[in-house]
Amino acid sequence: MATLQIDKLLETVVREGVSDLHLTTKQPPVVRLDGRMVQLETKVLDNDDMVGLMKSITPERNQQELQEVGGTDFGFAFGDKARFRVAVFKQRGDIAMVLRQIPNLFLTFEQLGLPTEPIQKLLERPRGLFLVTGPTGSGKTTTLASMINHMNDTMDHHVITLEDPIEYYHQHKGCTINQRAIGVDVPSFAEALRRALRMDPDVILVGEMRDLETIESAITAAETGHVVFGTLHTTGAQGTVNRIIDAFPSNQQDQIRVQLSTALIGILSQQLLHKIPKGRVAAYELLVLTPAIQNLIREGKTFRINSSIQTGRKYGMQLLDDHLFQLWKNGLCEEQDVILKSNLPDELTHRINLAKKGEMSDDDDDFFEDEDDDDDF
Repeated sequence: MATLQIDKLLETVVREGVSDLHLTTKQPPVVRLDGRMVQLETKVLDNDDMVGLMKSITPERNQQELQEVGGTDFGFAFGDKARFRVAVFKQRGDIAMVLRQIPNLFLTFEQLGLPTEPIQKLLERPRGLFLVTGPTGSGKTTTLASMINHMNDTMDHHVITLEDPIEYYHQHKGCTINQRAIGVDVPSFAEALRRALRMDPDVILVGEMRDLETIESAITAAETGHVVFGTLHTTGAQGTVNRIIDAFPSNQQDQIRVQLSTALIGILSQQLLHKIPKGRVAAYELLVLTPAIQNLIREGKTFRINSSIQTGRKYGMQLLDDHLFQLWKNGLCEEQDVILKSNLPDELTHRINLAKKGEMSDDDDDFFEDEDDDDDF
């Protein structure tokens, strides 16, 4: 009965293009569609329903982890239709679940709205740390999967991915791709990263840089001749750099500034917004490391990074708020949505109000026109 029910729910999720399915007691199933939570017109779930639904898709190892620590995560294949990242947890003594749909198809940079040329140039670099950041649910995993797929189509690297759980499955094409699940193939991200360095990798993807040891190992791997992709739950390139440095004890921060300034090659920070009239659209901030930004990191002047991004358009750089403004101006997103996602909401609000009054010239769309900095790669 539970298996049949979960199949019907997942059929609905796939058919309607839902991103997440929420199952909990005392309410019907709820889906997240285009960023909005929508309740399905079906029965209210009780604890027996939830136990049955959970057991129908949860491996024994994860059921044991749920009993021991109150929560577990795993990947689940719904035939050949879709994959799901599943979080099972306890709340008020009952079971609850969230299933996030992972599409089977990889999206292109153009479909994602990524700044294609600067991203491709960064992927061609022989070594360095490339971070994709943003809050939970902002599409970081999808973006990284697209990047790995692009490399698979155009390069001949050995790629090792370290994920918890594995979401997108990559086939061997131009690249040899080995994917390791944390908790299944290897105990932790830090341990997986240490071992990966002995496996002749060209590219290492670290699904989540959760702790100091993993961050430190990722920087070291990037310094020693590997391309390392990582994710952080930070907003904005400037905030990401500060977060990494602040993760270290104060007596190590000067050393980390130097290491980070040489290891880092780029930061892509993103947010997902509701698109008019339906769907979702991503807003991006892109930092490409230049000698000027290297100096700012090394000298502890990270508060000036945003200014360097503003003046770095010739390298493909852009601030998140600039992209949010363009999404609003082009009629793709509501004003309240772009302001909500903004790093500097007061400034963006002022800018939008000026545009409404017609007090901004066309040149103001180049709001921060390139000032002449002498940065060169």
